[in-house]
Amino acid sequence: MPEIAKERPVYRNIHVTEIIKYRLPAAGIVSILHRISGALMFLLMPLVIWMFDNSVSSQVSFDRFASAFHVGLGFVPGWLLKLAVLALIWAYLHHFIAGLRHLWMDVYHTVSKEQGRHSAIFTLASSLLLTVLLGVKLFGLY
Repeated sequence: MPEIAKERPVYRNIHVTEIIKYRLPAAGIVSILHRISGALMFLLMPLVIWMFDNSVSSQVSFDRFASAFHVGLGFVPGWLLKLAVLALIWAYLHHFIAGLRHLWMDVYHTVSKEQGRHSAIFTLASSLLLTVLLGVKLFGLY
């Protein structure tokens, strides 16, 4: 009896409805988060400019800047401002570490699938760990 050939899978571009089921490798996640962190830093640029301006203009503006994290700023509560700064901290750290990862890969020109996976996991873990450490300090837990 002849063996029936199994139908080979056909790989196509994924559809929006299949995104949830698709298992993206760690390097792909880092790549997408690198783009998201860059966009987040760009979108939060007005906050960065406001924080810098108020922190260096005068002692009065610095005191107002420092109190905004506790009391709030107009209709924006202090905890929401802290969350925005925490998002900015994560975006900077992730973008910086992922950028170093790309520079490292460019310098050595020998990137295997395993090296890419390990460096992606290191990027994710280190950026999240540093964000948690700085977030704990930002929210005044130590």
